[in-house]
Amino acid sequence: MSIFTAPQKIIDWIEAIQPLDEVAMQDAQQRLHALTKPHGSLGKLETFAIQISGIRREPFPVLDRRAVVIMAADHGVCAENISAYPQEVTAQMVQNVLAGGAAVNGLAKAAGAHVCCIDIGVRSPLSHPNLVMEKVASGTANMTVAPAMTGSDMLRAITVGVETMQRLEATQTRLVAMGEMGIGNTTSAAALTSALLHLPVDQTVGTGTGIDETQWAHKKTVVQRTLQRHRPSDEPWDSLRHLGGLEIAGMVGLCLGAALTRTPLILDGYTTTVAALLAVRIAPAVRAFLFPSHVSVEPGHTHVLHALAMKPWIDAEMRLGEGTGALLAMPLLAATSSLFRGMATFEQAHVSRALHKENGHAP
Repeated sequence: MSIFTAPQKIIDWIEAIQPLDEVAMQDAQQRLHALTKPHGSLGKLETFAIQISGIRREPFPVLDRRAVVIMAADHGVCAENISAYPQEVTAQMVQNVLAGGAAVNGLAKAAGAHVCCIDIGVRSPLSHPNLVMEKVASGTANMTVAPAMTGSDMLRAITVGVETMQRLEATQTRLVAMGEMGIGNTTSAAALTSALLHLPVDQTVGTGTGIDETQWAHKKTVVQRTLQRHRPSDEPWDSLRHLGGLEIAGMVGLCLGAALTRTPLILDGYTTTVAALLAVRIAPAVRAFLFPSHVSVEPGHTHVLHALAMKPWIDAEMRLGEGTGALLAMPLLAATSSLFRGMATFEQAHVSRALHKENGHAP
């Protein structure tokens, strides 16, 4: 059991999270039954439409204002040579996003989403009019020799995430994709997955940025050595402080903030989903406000999705991060409300209902 105690501010946020609105979900379900389609014929679209109605407290809400939030930070574990790219690439890629030249920019444009890039812990100094400056620290410590974060830095990063969602809510943003950027963060994600789910490193450590087999074996050794040093429990606060990253803590805050502001939040790949698992361990009610997008080629991602009881929509063999997978799913998720809001009922379209239902005759 952890001796860590969350400050009252975070406790208040957690206690303010309300469950899905059952009345809105029932209204959405009744509307779905009346629409011109066989019962359940649109599968997950119907399931997610009902969930979104419960989140927003109205049947089939409009999700026309959208954003992707990218949390960017560096990891001290890069000193162990676990990536194919030098640590400076984190700052360079942030600059690329701000210049509009990254993959996330093109996908955000296609999804109709505003790009919000946050420097929560990049080691190099950055400056740009469109960069959200929330730097908690210049990266984490090397988790092979020390806890990645202090308790105060971890809490500050979580607070940044919650307050980011509150600011987005104030601008009428109704649907958010969650992304990250940080060389070394799949190493942190793997260590967290092993700690939280009691899995061996062979099942949690992947090739990240595209390392070769020799580097992959070394990466697994680094994660194993880290776990042996810290011996973290599956308690989320301890695991996050010892093994996490500032951007991961920030995304934990985004998940808490999504539940607090009742904003549907789409997860991206491995690292974002690990952050979601931490958030759900901290506040189980958060799970109802989160949506999967894709399954990455990182081996641990499947295990984390399973732990969250999530089935991804997309399997495109992606491993880029940045929120790219979440943005691919965003138009699909956004379409659910507009689809069902625009469909006619059987009565409106003068279409005959099915003569039989699964449990009896149709009315």
